Amino acid sequence: MTQGPVTKAPDPAAAQVPRLAEPPIPGGRVEALMGVLIRTLKSSPLARPLPAVSLSALGLGLLAFVGLCATAPGASEAALPVFLPLTALARRLDAPVLSADVTNAIMYPAITFCCLGLAGMLWANSRGWQPNPRRVFWTAVAVVAVVVNITPVGSSDPASLAAYGRIAALGHDPYTYLPANLPGGASNPYVALVDPRWRSAPSVYGPVATWTHLVAALAGGSRPWLTIWVLMIMTGAAYLAAGYLLLRSAADPVRAGLIWAANPLLIYVLVMGGQLDAFVALAGIAAILISRRGATVWHDLVTGVLIGVTMGIKINAAFVALGIAVPLIRERAWARLLRTAAAAAVVTFGLYYFTYGLNALRPLPEASGRVISPSFWRLFQIIGDHLAAPATINTLIGVLWPLLLLALAWYLYNRLSPDVPAVLAATCALTFAWVLVAPWSLPWYTAVAWVTLALLPRNSLTRWLTLATLVPALLHFSAGQPDNHPGGPAPTP
Repeated sequence: MTQGPVTKAPDPAAAQVPRLAEPPIPGGRVEALMGVLIRTLKSSPLARPLPAVSLSALGLGLLAFVGLCATAPGASEAALPVFLPLTALARRLDAPVLSADVTNAIMYPAITFCCLGLAGMLWANSRGWQPNPRRVFWTAVAVVAVVVNITPVGSSDPASLAAYGRIAALGHDPYTYLPANLPGGASNPYVALVDPRWRSAPSVYGPVATWTHLVAALAGGSRPWLTIWVLMIMTGAAYLAAGYLLLRSAADPVRAGLIWAANPLLIYVLVMGGQLDAFVALAGIAAILISRRGATVWHDLVTGVLIGVTMGIKINAAFVALGIAVPLIRERAWARLLRTAAAAAVVTFGLYYFTYGLNALRPLPEASGRVISPSFWRLFQIIGDHLAAPATINTLIGVLWPLLLLALAWYLYNRLSPDVPAVLAATCALTFAWVLVAPWSLPWYTAVAWVTLALLPRNSLTRWLTLATLVPALLHFSAGQPDNHPGGPAPTP
């Protein structure tokens, strides 16, 4: 059987030409007002390299200080009461223990400084600042190498992940066996670290994620601090690996490095918070890059396998699959679409079915029905409570938000220049829209949008994605208790 000539698809980065000015993107009056503000700030000292880098360092330094000093049980909800190596060293040196009020007073400005530092570095870059991209990357490596040795800040998810790993290490199923059921109950050192509202929540992550938890728990044994430390190291490694891929693939590696590897806001929400979304971003961007490298059967199958692995981490990685499918549908490349989809479906099904079976999917419907404050969907829930029809309203929300997501994603996709790679634009638009309209959304959910944005030319979506990360980061840093405001349901990780 003969095969036709193989065409090589263009590299997503190679097709880009670095630009020093953001292309004008129509967005109405709000976009115009934001543009005025941005132009004012870009002419301020904030848009110079030294102030921008200094603000980034100050923000991360304050967050690290919280991790070192806010770890006494009951002292604060911003950091877990577990001592990783540098935190333990700080305790031996009699570092002060911060109260909850002092911690909050530090967290708000620290997160804001990270945002301003990021904005300043990007503005300086748009004005001609071109630091050595390798130095940018290795600076990020040094920062990550430090923060993974500090108690997780802003999220207690690592405690839940460690508990799920311990459950798997003991031979149980983390999708049916609850952290509260670990031997000893609340006195178990793993259970003691998990927020009480999560102790009865099964894992909502995929089997690939569970394997990472298991590896960490096998290394940690009965020592939860060691399990969490291994999880932090793996998260940091995944974050840096994604940054390395961007460095090697981007036409403008400086901008890509600033948007991802040296992004202080992402270092905080992903690495210091120990979030699995760093793994999703790594596997997702790898799948996207392979899909753009070539159009051979091998490229399509590898892309499908990577999509399956990504969905084996978190099921919302389906947006990556949909983003990869968009250009294939536009090009009517049905054979490629079929090969990629078949490989992705087989790998995803195999990962779920032949590991923990359908149990791995059972917690998802209940978790997907939750609404977090201050989502506008909470207004619908309040109306439903007053009308004594909460079930009907919840059903309505479940129908409406995916439709709104697709409409917003289409709008965002069309705002981007038509000459950018469709796979990057589609994935960025889908994941960004999901963050904005999903009933349950947290700052680390923006990871895939950021990693794809790093390979796109400069555009005004950057400012909106920054705000979409900053606002929930300011609202939900209470040790992973993402609904720490009145009126919301008990959260799941």
